[in-house]
Amino acid sequence: MSHLPHDHGHQSAEICEHMPSAPNFEAAGKMLHTLGESNRIRLFWILCHCEECVINLSAMMEMSSPALSHHLKLLKEAGLIVSRRKGKEVYYSASRTEAVRFLHQSIESLMEITCPKGEAK
Repeated sequence: MSHLPHDHGHQSAEICEHMPSAPNFEAAGKMLHTLGESNRIRLFWILCHCEECVINLSAMMEMSSPALSHHLKLLKEAGLIVSRRKGKEVYYSASRTEAVRFLHQSIESLMEITCPKGEAK
């Protein structure tokens, strides 16, 4: 976009030239949408800190295995978590990518900002 209909003396045209493509914003939006539910944020947070099986995750989340499996599926489809099978157990953990590290740090920072100190966790 080299020319905007109105020139307001801002850097709008220059910003538009360096703006990522619409599909890039769509990919980022899908990832954020996946984390846009408190149970998935909580589950993602847990898996950023440890690798765990479904039975233990169900207990930690106080959630049924079918409900938990739904959240795990969405996080896995988004590339935020990975799984490995050991015998009959399936273990989940956060993916080791730059995007996952960034999202984990962002969630940690957001929790510090939005949760007053001294409040029960």
